[in-house]
This record gives sequence, C-alpha cells and structure tokens, in this order.
Amino acid sequence: MEGPARSENGFMLLIVMFAIFLLTLGLMLAMPVWQTQIQRELEVELIFRGEQYVEAVRVFQTKNPGNFPSSFDELLEEKFIRRLYPDPMAEEGEWNVILLYDRTPAQSQRGARSTRAARRRGTAGAQPQQQQAQAPQRILIAPQSALDAIENARIIGVVSSSDQQSIRIHNEQTSYDKWLFFYGQDPEKMPEIVYYGQEKKDE
Repeated sequence: MEGPARSENGFMLLIVMFAIFLLTLGLMLAMPVWQTQIQRELEVELIFRGEQYVEAVRVFQTKNPGNFPSSFDELLEEKFIRRLYPDPMAEEGEWNVILLYDRTPAQSQRGARSTRAARRRGTAGAQPQQQQAQAPQRILIAPQSALDAIENARIIGVVSSSDQQSIRIHNEQTSYDKWLFFYGQDPEKMPEIVYYGQEKKDE
C-alpha cells in the first residue's frame, strides 16, 4: 500500500513544481510589459506636472509683470499652484529647476524693484494683456536643493532630475532630464543650457 501512495505523492509534487515553474515563467514574461506600462503612465504624469509649474509661472507673471518667483513656496503661498508636485521620475521627487539666465543681475534687480513699487501703488498686473512670453535664449538648470544658494533666482520652469531614457519622444528629446517645461518655451527651438556650477566657470 505504501508504494502506490508514495508514487501518487511524488506525482502530485511534480505537478506542483511544474505549476510553480509556469507561474514564475508567466511573471517573468509579464514583468517587462508591466514595467513599460508603469513607465508610460509616469511619463504622462511628468508632462502634466511640468505643465502645472509652467502655468503657475504664467499666472505669476500676469499678476507681477516683469518679475519671477524665486521659490516654489512662493508659488504655493500665493496660490498660483494647487500643490507642489514632486518629480515622478526621481526617487526623492526633487526637480531640477529652470531659471532665467538671459538678463544681467542689474536688470533683474531693477525689474524686481519696479514690481515691488507697483505692488505698493496697487498697479501691478493692471495690464496683463501686454505681457507676452518671450522664448529665452539661455537658461540655467540647477538642483532644487541649490535654490537657496542662488542669488536673485528667477524660476521659469522645471525639468526632471532623472537621466533615464524615455519611451516616448517629447519635443524631440529622449531622456527625462531633457524634457524641459518652462514659461515662454519654443518647442521647436532649444535654448542654450547652462548647468549650475558651470556658470561660474563662464564668468
């Protein structure tokens, strides 16, 4: 009686092992498809979040002509953006920030002083229709953590800090750290990019 029982138990063990093998194989085959789908969804989210920051800067410019936000908190506190969206492609969620870099500090300071004076007079943003976005020729890209160290920071947008290759092509770019989202952007013309730390070498 023991012989047939052992044989049956051995047969059942083989069936279980074969089922586990098939399940493992199926998961291995499905994993790349699943990962690709997740990445595609994150790409859609990246575009949405990037555009939220662009819109926030646009509204800020409408309310404060000639001036730019110096921090993300400024956009949030003045309700130009609903919440501070993290970078969906970066593990820590920190963006690289796109800053205006085609005006001299003296010009920027004069613009900031005139804007503050207009705010005191209550005339800031009185004629927003006359403010039109111009595509900057040079931009500065800096880590979000470096914003406090940048004098007279003028935020115009964001870009992912991830250099991972993308599935889709966005504005002819195939890595997330080249998917630029900034106010005044011309999708057909890439501006000259200066990276944080590099600008000191150029001086």
